Amino acid sequence: MDEKKQSVKVNIFGEDYPIKGNTDASYIQRVARYVDKKMKEVAEKLSNKLPLRVAVLAAMNITDELFKEREDKKKKLQSIEERSQLLLEQLDSKIGQKDF
Repeated sequence: MDEKKQSVKVNIFGEDYPIKGNTDASYIQRVARYVDKKMKEVAEKLSNKLPLRVAVLAAMNITDELFKEREDKKKKLQSIEERSQLLLEQLDSKIGQKDF
């Protein structure tokens, strides 16, 4: 299947960008709104609001969120795996008792 790329115009921090992608236009717009929101949050806290500086700091904040989410996901998966292993061991123990 050859998916056709579409171009979506988004506005981030007062600048228009044509974004091409294979994904749904509403998703691209949602991502752009999130980036715009993060840049505005950073800009509110800075005296020097140079767009490049704001973009880099917003990228750092978004990356921090991503890393924290990944770590949380990793911890949850590890917990599920540990509990699953414990349940399997308990089941094996119970099955082993009934064999005798």
